[in-house]
Amino acid sequence: MTEPALRHADVPYYTQWGSPEWVREIVELQRDPCGDPHWQRSGFADPEHYRFWAKRLCGLTCLESVLDYWRIAHAPRAALLDDALRHGVYRLRDDGGVDGLIYRPFAGWVGGAFGLRVGVLPQVSIEDIAAQLSADTFAIVSVSSEIRYPERLNRRRGGHLILLHGRDRDGVWFHNPSGIAPYQADAYLPFATIERFYAGRGMTLSRGAR
Repeated sequence: MTEPALRHADVPYYTQWGSPEWVREIVELQRDPCGDPHWQRSGFADPEHYRFWAKRLCGLTCLESVLDYWRIAHAPRAALLDDALRHGVYRLRDDGGVDGLIYRPFAGWVGGAFGLRVGVLPQVSIEDIAAQLSADTFAIVSVSSEIRYPERLNRRRGGHLILLHGRDRDGVWFHNPSGIAPYQADAYLPFATIERFYAGRGMTLSRGAR
């Protein structure tokens, strides 16, 4: 990449659960997410509803960071989920699972609800999507959740979403909604490392005139 370095400063970080310090407890020790005293801070009231959805809301968590950075008003995450479901962003399956986050319904919903332009990129290199970051553009990319341990060999690509908010010639800065420090908030990894986890697809989120 020959583009100059760019990094958004002070982008709010949120975990898809209640508290950043509880992510390790949940993903490594299988602690009950409702053991976190702040599990209701994202607007959930029913424990089972929260347990089911929190682990699936990496994409909405990334969206919240972008909306709050740009000071765009929005409902709490639980209400965002309800609206996203109405717009087909997530689809409940007969086997009890969930399909989603589905990019094109997400793009239509976010454009209508918040006035953002979403570019859906089903086939793009990590370097090329990083090059699209600008003062008015973030990116959400699909990686394996194993990226929380980048020093380990991974078995998968994709299935989890992280927010890219900066890049230089060698790599990217990102927020991982299910990350564990030091690869949680404002983490940096080189492109070669990200590539091991990256599914080759993502989205750009931009503000400004269409």
